[in-house]
Amino acid sequence: MSFLILQLPARARLSAESAESESGGNSSINREYAYVLSPDGQAVSRHGRCVANMLPRADMVIAVMAPTDLSWHQVALPKAPGAKLRAALAGILEDALLDEPDNLHFAVEPVGRAGEKSWVAVCDHTWLTSQLMALEKAKIRVQRVVPAVCPDEPATAYFHESNWGGEATEPGANDVLLTWSTVEGVSTWPIDGSLARVLLPDSLSEQVRFFATPAVAAPAERWLGRVVTVQTQAEHLLLAARSMWNLLQFDLTPQSKGLYAVSDQWRRFMGIQWRPVRLGLIYLAVAQLVGLNLWAWHQARTVKQKRAEMVTILKQAYPQVQVVIDPYAQMQKETDLLRAAAGQIGDSDLESLMAAAATVWPADEPSASIQYDGVSLTLTAPRTWSPADIEQIRNRLSAAGVVLETAGDGRLTLHRAGRS
Repeated sequence: MSFLILQLPARARLSAESAESESGGNSSINREYAYVLSPDGQAVSRHGRCVANMLPRADMVIAVMAPTDLSWHQVALPKAPGAKLRAALAGILEDALLDEPDNLHFAVEPVGRAGEKSWVAVCDHTWLTSQLMALEKAKIRVQRVVPAVCPDEPATAYFHESNWGGEATEPGANDVLLTWSTVEGVSTWPIDGSLARVLLPDSLSEQVRFFATPAVAAPAERWLGRVVTVQTQAEHLLLAARSMWNLLQFDLTPQSKGLYAVSDQWRRFMGIQWRPVRLGLIYLAVAQLVGLNLWAWHQARTVKQKRAEMVTILKQAYPQVQVVIDPYAQMQKETDLLRAAAGQIGDSDLESLMAAAATVWPADEPSASIQYDGVSLTLTAPRTWSPADIEQIRNRLSAAGVVLETAGDGRLTLHRAGRS
């Protein structure tokens, strides 16, 4: 299952460009997206930047949001049905938000449970919708939107450019941002000035991880006074895509209908979490295939052995038979010749079939005609016989190994049942 991971550009603020992009202006048409193409969600097969129409196709499309476009709030998740949960969250977080709740989009952490402390991610609803619509116009259907950084442990310091997702430039000190994430939340500060030094804890444990994009690695190390791990854009996107988060909730939940529903179910089945099931089904199919082939081989071998035994018996009983084609038919033929030479009556002889008919035929109602062709005996049934009488006679003859067949003109044909 292939994955296309897109980097949504950071939302521009307080500029004409922001107003134009959020209103669906022409700038979104020529906007370039950084992307990573992965065959399995673990390795990078291709990465780069291009406009939406030129993006490669994949089974699953995941968009990654900039750290500066999300605010994080930890609340006791209200016990409300899914349809009313957003309104309940808006009421709880109203005093903590800088914008009207109706203008914002809410997303609850994947493992959140009602009544327990859970993280809620908040972003601008109009901006996120415009991003999804721009990709939709290019026939890029996003199944998941994940945060670039989310509350987690161990603590992580991530240095990156202020134009996250934009064109690569040589950043100055005022263009470098530090995103600090712990189990207590996520915050982003510029390293220019003293704010970041004041808010960053004085004593950092050895478990703290320090990452930086290649462009800001040098100024980040100078500011921090220690070595940081360089993390390329492709590596960061791939790592963010493994998150369990999906910000597409409530009214932005992808609607699956028709072929979309089938394709979504197939993508879900081909996902990493269903890999044990797929392997189990493959092993089961292989076991069934091998078992059927072994059973067929055993049956063929058994038939071959029985045929060889029949050939041996035929040659022992009738040494004059040199060429064996059908052992059963040839043995039956040789037996019939011996029986005829000895003057004994066979099962299909006229006398034998007449004797069988005599056991069920009334003595006072003789047949109007008798015909014998060497194998079967044909008689004319009395007109007084009803279909029930004929069926009763058929059952009695069948018990003696004789088959009774009827014709429309009242003729009854008797012959011995063939071998099974």
